[in-house]
Amino acid sequence: MKTTETPAPLPAEPGIPVAKVDVPAGPPRKEKKQGTALNVFSHGILVIWAIMVVLPLLWAVMTSFKDDSSIFGSPWSLPDTLHFDNWSRAWTEANMSDYFLNTILVVGGSLIGTLVLGSMAAYVLARFDFPGNRFIYFLFIGGMSFPIMLALVPLFYVVNNMGLLNTIHGLILVYIAYSLPFTVFFLTAFFRTLPTSVAEAAFVDGASHTRTFFQIMLPMAKPGLISVGIFNFLGQWNQYMLPTVLNTDPDKRVLTQGLVQLAVSQGYKGDWSGLFAGLVMAMLPVLAAYIIFQRQVVQGLTAGALK
Repeated sequence: MKTTETPAPLPAEPGIPVAKVDVPAGPPRKEKKQGTALNVFSHGILVIWAIMVVLPLLWAVMTSFKDDSSIFGSPWSLPDTLHFDNWSRAWTEANMSDYFLNTILVVGGSLIGTLVLGSMAAYVLARFDFPGNRFIYFLFIGGMSFPIMLALVPLFYVVNNMGLLNTIHGLILVYIAYSLPFTVFFLTAFFRTLPTSVAEAAFVDGASHTRTFFQIMLPMAKPGLISVGIFNFLGQWNQYMLPTVLNTDPDKRVLTQGLVQLAVSQGYKGDWSGLFAGLVMAMLPVLAAYIIFQRQVVQGLTAGALK
């Protein structure tokens, strides 16, 4: 069977212009139009969602610098003068400083304990095969689906019998137990994406399992740790139900309890300007944490899909 070859075009001789053939462009593809319309629609939804989220935050910040009469008289206008005394009054007279300190102790201790215990459990479940591995993993998954409202009464009696009621360390232990299921679930999937060749090379060099975990695998899981740490920080910082039931000591209240106390302390004569100032105080650490670590959060969420 003979094949015919198409002769190659002769090279153009110098000095002789080469005619350019204009190829007529075809009709625009429908896929491009549909893709453009979808992008416009999705960006429009994102803009609307951003406005719905940002406007209440800006309004709360603006209101925190007004006095009570301006809050009710002109709620949507800018403050005539900045009343910084609202912040100082909320910080000192409303004991927001004590609530802030208690919250930092509880959330800081519980966050460290959750990340350490959760990463260790997730590493074992992700890297080692042993009888009961999947059973233990699904127990943690079941803990995510268990509503905390059903556990409040037995949890109260358990904490009371252990002598941990109305204590900072008791609340830390409860926060750790409450946050472990999601932490183990998240980090187990993340540890499975890490390369095994690095751990095997460490074992060949004589490193123990403990040294391999803390010096090699844990630094490699830094994006995942930051991501799950941010999620746990948000949940623990805004937690209200658990401290209300397990922490009734006025001197050991956390920030959410303090905001409620500030709202109801004066009966019908509420300190609304001080309440908004305290609300913004409670909101600023969360916003600062997310702004600082937003890139690491995105990297941690997408690391499993990119590997």
